[in-house]
Amino acid sequence: MSIFSTILSKIFPSSHPAVQAATEAPEDAPAAEPASAPAAAPAAAPAEPVDVEAVLTALADQNPEKLNWRTSIVDLMKLLGLDSSLAARKQLAEELNYSGDTNDSAAMNIWLHKQVMTKLAENGGKVPDDLKNG
Repeated sequence: MSIFSTILSKIFPSSHPAVQAATEAPEDAPAAEPASAPAAAPAAAPAEPVDVEAVLTALADQNPEKLNWRTSIVDLMKLLGLDSSLAARKQLAEELNYSGDTNDSAAMNIWLHKQVMTKLAENGGKVPDDLKNG
């Protein structure tokens, strides 16, 4: 499972279509176009939007460490119990098609945080504009 798929599965309920699509998609298939989308999928009722801010705030309230998940991709990944190492962030950057220099970790981290929030919104998450635009 890709890092972004794991992020989705940590924030969205397992029954959410975005999580189901992410866990069913083969790893080497492009995320943008699922290889075998079921014909009935468009007719399915749209899932309720997931309040990403509320989910992450609740997780942060339960976490003994004070994590700044609102602006830090490292803290967001830590909050979700994921590997936040530079190697993991470079892998996430590759998954999300980062075109900048991955050796400039500060610029990459800022881009990653905005991109993750944008992608969560695109997959049915309710994300405040200030988190997407940073």
